[in-house]
Amino acid sequence: MTRRLLVVSPRFLFPLDQGGRIRTANTLRNMKGGAFQITLVSPAPPDAGRWDAEIATVCDEFRSWPEEAMSRAGKIAALFGTLPVAVAGDVSQAGRRVVAQALAEKPDAVLVDFPHAAVLMPPAMPSRSILFTHNVEAEIFERQVELTRPPMQWIWRHEARKMRRFERETLRKFGSVIAVSERDASALESQYRIPKVHPVKTGVDVDYYSWVRPDSVAPPPPDGGILVFTGAMDSRSNIEGIQFLLREVWPLILAARPKAQALIVGRNPPANLKTEAASRGFDWAFSGYVDDVRTWVAKGHAYAIPLRVGSGTRLKVFEAMAMGTPMVSTGLGVEGLPVAPGEHYLRADDARSFADAVLTLFADPARRQALSGAARALVEQHFSWPAVTGEFEAICLAAAQSR
Repeated sequence: MTRRLLVVSPRFLFPLDQGGRIRTANTLRNMKGGAFQITLVSPAPPDAGRWDAEIATVCDEFRSWPEEAMSRAGKIAALFGTLPVAVAGDVSQAGRRVVAQALAEKPDAVLVDFPHAAVLMPPAMPSRSILFTHNVEAEIFERQVELTRPPMQWIWRHEARKMRRFERETLRKFGSVIAVSERDASALESQYRIPKVHPVKTGVDVDYYSWVRPDSVAPPPPDGGILVFTGAMDSRSNIEGIQFLLREVWPLILAARPKAQALIVGRNPPANLKTEAASRGFDWAFSGYVDDVRTWVAKGHAYAIPLRVGSGTRLKVFEAMAMGTPMVSTGLGVEGLPVAPGEHYLRADDARSFADAVLTLFADPARRQALSGAARALVEQHFSWPAVTGEFEAICLAAAQSR
């Protein structure tokens, strides 16, 4: 018996250039043709038609409403409202109408992608509803407070309180909640007193992100080496991480290897970051949006995750591990993932240790090879998308059968 699953997303899923989009799209792609007939509803940009072939791989039916960007005036007004600004931007009367019509057709289960999408749902949530949380949302704001000074710090603190309240009230409305790691599941249960949050591992396409052995890459010269970062460069957490790398870590690396290079791969890099790197004479390349990050990652002698703000799990970790590019990360960068420092990556939480870890990888081919092999073996054994999706589908089936 094929059941009907309604998926409500606050974001158009394509292009796959953000972790949340990648995670949701791959989950749906691997569920399609299985236990559910999938109807996906989301906002859509004017050129959504160019993604028709990709949309067809993740759902059996797609319904949408026009995507609307929140104006600057709207964001300022939202600061004084009860919803966090990030959530207020997803409120859409057209979206609510599309969702209401789809709910009137009585799907067997409803999957809501991100807590933000709850603003598109009716006040009384269906009992067979599932919320897919990609982060502990309030933590993102609270960590930003720690790294910001007044007056922005005051704004972040105000938004953090609103997000904490919104997240608490929203999660308690759902029959089931899915988190992206054991760590997030435990945090949501304890912070919001939710009886049971289901952890589902992050996945990676191990065939697409094939292993590139470090000993097959030309070794770095004694005075150089290539460090790679990938991630959307219009993300606040990524911008802050690259500022840390640029201002605090990179001068230490250059002191030992003056011809070191950095490849910053991701859409919409801020102009001021590019200008700052150039003005300081750093050999940094900002790619902007690319269709395929693999060719860039394969050039690296080391892969950097210098994140100090954020929550949830980062797909970039497993993509780099699958390709075997030896990795240096802050503890927060790999938070919630079952990876061991010294075995799968090198951990570094301050500028000096981060620079030293990068320099270690530049200088030590045996260490690069050992980290690469262990990382690739881990994702092959435990984190392929089909295995991860099986767990996810089982939770949705249990919700459908609880009606």
